[in-house]
Amino acid sequence: MGNGESQLSSVPAQKLGWFIQEYLKPYEECQTLIDEMVNTICDVLQEPEQFPLVQGVAIGGSYGRKTVLRGNSDGLNDNPSPWIYRELKRSLDKTNASPGEFAVCFTELQQKFFDNRPGKLKDLILLIKHWHQQCQKKIKDLPSLSPYALELLTVYAWEQGCRKDNFDIAEGVRTVLELIKCQEKLCIYWMVNYNFEDETIRNILLHQLQSARPVILDPVDPTNNVSGDKICWQWLKKEAQTWLTSPNLDNELPAPSWNVLPAPLFTTPGHLLDKFIKEFLQPNKCFLEQIDSAVNIIRTFLKENCFRQSTAKIQIVRGGSTAKGTALKTGSDADLVVFHNSLKSYTSQKNERHKIVKEIHEQLKAFWREKEEELEVSFEPPKWKAPRVLSFSLKSKVLNESVSFDVLPAFNALGQLSSGSTPSPEVYAGLIDLYKSSDLPGGEFSTCFTVLQRNFIRSRPTKLKDLIRLVKHWYKECERKLKPKGSLPPKYALELLTIYAWEQGSGVPDFDTAEGFRTVLELVTQYQQLCIFWKVNYNFEDETVRKFLLSQLQKTRPVILDPAEPTGDVGGGDRWCWHLLAKEAKEWLSSPCFKDGTGNPIPPWKVP
Repeated sequence: MGNGESQLSSVPAQKLGWFIQEYLKPYEECQTLIDEMVNTICDVLQEPEQFPLVQGVAIGGSYGRKTVLRGNSDGLNDNPSPWIYRELKRSLDKTNASPGEFAVCFTELQQKFFDNRPGKLKDLILLIKHWHQQCQKKIKDLPSLSPYALELLTVYAWEQGCRKDNFDIAEGVRTVLELIKCQEKLCIYWMVNYNFEDETIRNILLHQLQSARPVILDPVDPTNNVSGDKICWQWLKKEAQTWLTSPNLDNELPAPSWNVLPAPLFTTPGHLLDKFIKEFLQPNKCFLEQIDSAVNIIRTFLKENCFRQSTAKIQIVRGGSTAKGTALKTGSDADLVVFHNSLKSYTSQKNERHKIVKEIHEQLKAFWREKEEELEVSFEPPKWKAPRVLSFSLKSKVLNESVSFDVLPAFNALGQLSSGSTPSPEVYAGLIDLYKSSDLPGGEFSTCFTVLQRNFIRSRPTKLKDLIRLVKHWYKECERKLKPKGSLPPKYALELLTIYAWEQGSGVPDFDTAEGFRTVLELVTQYQQLCIFWKVNYNFEDETVRKFLLSQLQKTRPVILDPAEPTGDVGGGDRWCWHLLAKEAKEWLSSPCFKDGTGNPIPPWKVP
């Protein structure tokens, strides 16, 4: 292998992990020697008699970040500064110093940023840095790119697309290379050490995020854009394409990579939101065909194989975002509701569905064994002792990626409901009586009304469904950040809130996406006043339904009733952490998303 000097493109994808261990990680004896030297230097620097002004020592560089390549140690010891970011901005203004001039003061924070990363991610970083070194050797006079920029780019790729300790190195490589190819769109930053709450820092960040691309902000110093010279990126883009198309890395069709956006939604100007949706959120024809193919495989199994040894009769209804027309480009999933004729009431659904889930599970395993050369099925462990849903993922020779399924047995409460008609009040009266006489949560039987949920959204204008996609993407970004802090309201609540905003504030098929997006976020910040319901499937005419609706509408805000069935309050009052989402929405109102092409603020719709 020539001491690791051969071109990386000659290393097979499945041997990249071995290559890292064999040629890129420091020798154990060398690492021990470096550790001893660094510890000695740190001890000396902290001797009060020798260096009375030293308050402490932080170890920086790739050594401190534990991403050092064999034969290339760049440790850095310094005295961490007590300055905070506002003082940093004042210092830059007073001294006319370059942005990032004082990044060295935050070395300890840089080290902490990398400390909790999995070992395999650091291996991936080593591989990308080694590839960059090889690229540099080809043209001696090329402006150098900071290895730190590539380290951060690799962390970003992993955070946004994987977040697993154990992953396929080749997939990670392809993802980083794809991002390098999008260098003219790259805008990367973190909110771990600073955020938009302080006005001074917010202004620094907004200025940085509107700079010419690429932008890669140091996660410990918002003044420091580490992306470097654009000429180097343009050249690196060509090298990335060369490695991506090499036979050893492009050895699968299609070669899998993580789905990662080159820039976050937050930095997208309002007049470019439609383009953002089209490029990054709308599923393409191939994606939808993949979902349809997977659904057909499972639908055929359920109809022809699963219950062939019994007299059971079933109907299958497709639900979820792909059926509603609001699916995102990432996350291939499909919901199939199975109306089984043995489930003759809401009560029997509650008591008997786990038996049907078990039967489908057993039959699907047998079906898989028969077709193991064509299919691969992976089951998720049930969340409940008596499971109400069978969750699994499906791979096959005709599918490019795995598709996740939820199969849910349910009572067919609506019967043979003709298109365009509404359910009889008796359907809801029975549901309401059961809800009031038991301790079951609202929405427990929402699967019975999947057709109504689906039709309520599917019939909407295309652009409104795109706005729903945008809000769902925003929600996913918030969820990644806020999930450890509390339970967020369900995504369905945000979908309904978006429809309400459009109905009350616009109502036309073609509208300004930024105005609609801003309106939804404004409503989220006013969650304590929200009371939203529709009268498309139920209303106040029937006495039982009327009394129940009035009691629902008097609950703690926010109230957002499922238009398909009135026991489902997806607003949830104080059940969900709306305050976390509202705080995030308030921060987002300063985003470039809500400024037009000339920098003027974009107003929301007027919505009660």
